[in-house]
Amino acid sequence: MVEFFTTDLTDLPRTKAKISNNRSVSVRMGETSVSVREARDFCLLSCPQGGILQLPGDSEIPPPGRTMAKHILVVDDNLATLKQISAQLEPYYEVSLAKSGALALKICKQEKPDLILLDVEMPELNGFETIALLKEDPDLGPIPVIFLTGNHDASTEIRALDSGAMDFITKPANKDILFHRLELHLQFAAYQNSLEQTVKELEESIVTSFAELIECKDDNAGTHVLRTGRYVDILGRGLLETGIFGDELTGTELDLIVRAAPFHDIGKIGISDTLLLKKDALTKDEYELVKQHPLIGARFLAAVYERTPEQHYLKFARLIAESHHERYNGGGYPHSLAGDAIPLCARIMAVANVYDGCITDKVYRRALSHEEACGVIVDGKGSWFDPRIVEVFEGMKDEFARLRVSVKPLVKIQGKDLYHG
Repeated sequence: MVEFFTTDLTDLPRTKAKISNNRSVSVRMGETSVSVREARDFCLLSCPQGGILQLPGDSEIPPPGRTMAKHILVVDDNLATLKQISAQLEPYYEVSLAKSGALALKICKQEKPDLILLDVEMPELNGFETIALLKEDPDLGPIPVIFLTGNHDASTEIRALDSGAMDFITKPANKDILFHRLELHLQFAAYQNSLEQTVKELEESIVTSFAELIECKDDNAGTHVLRTGRYVDILGRGLLETGIFGDELTGTELDLIVRAAPFHDIGKIGISDTLLLKKDALTKDEYELVKQHPLIGARFLAAVYERTPEQHYLKFARLIAESHHERYNGGGYPHSLAGDAIPLCARIMAVANVYDGCITDKVYRRALSHEEACGVIVDGKGSWFDPRIVEVFEGMKDEFARLRVSVKPLVKIQGKDLYHG
């Protein structure tokens, strides 16, 4: 297996070719052509104009979705060390090679490896500086790192562990020790990921159930909480694909926003049931009382977040609870925010919340059809809602329609579906 990395190519940073030993293979990228003569060689290519690696007919590019072995990234400025470790690992793992910390960071951002073997002593970015940058990135920080070091002194080993590395291996690496450490930490990482996912699912189930109980105060069937969270996810994924908001919305942040979505109306717990279930039109004073629920919810969530700051989704939950009734033209409440002054998470939530409110039966009216609800959203483009989000919504209306009929209610309390399973 031969892997080629580039420092400039962004669309296709890596491809693979299976070739026979000692057979010459020509690889072309843009105007750059390189010959590779051994199956275990690797090379770094640079093509300022970008391009695609074109491999000969007998090469094989793994098809999308094909199951791959665990991905190990080996980082060392010594070519002999890279070739030695690559030769040991390639029969059992998918192996990537990088000659510098800077290149390793680029590879990690493009295709997240399962584990990193990282040399300590490298020019420019050394191992400690590289792992520090990895730990600053929430997406890359959890990747287990094992340091490779030629130093046997205790101070280097202690610094390696203090920096966040899972382990260290002295060079030259003994093959049996290398495999033992890799398997140990890969298995531990898999177990940790599984445990974190289980805890996350349990937490989300409790959060959603609690939010649904609150929604019962508003004569809502409870599925509003489930649907709006999924609508937020659909819209968010569409926005990520378009790249409209750049770094303002990342995949990690969207996951937190989706987790936060069920809390958008938590402030209703402080509003009288008499007002929330009133079939007649609210008086001006009554409406002003109902309009306090965003502030009630924001104060509650701010207090919870202060006690549990490691729960980062609560930061977004507070923003959503406080601002999801703001309008893009400044005509909303509670602060009359306008445009981008409204947090992005709340602007996304506003579209999801209004759409679902339209298709849901209320004590004072019957549900609108999907087409009518879409009309409300489109009519509010630029006045009620961020026009960029509405444009994405218009391209995803069919997904909203499918979700509308796929989410089932949970139990019945006083004739309302809530949790039954």
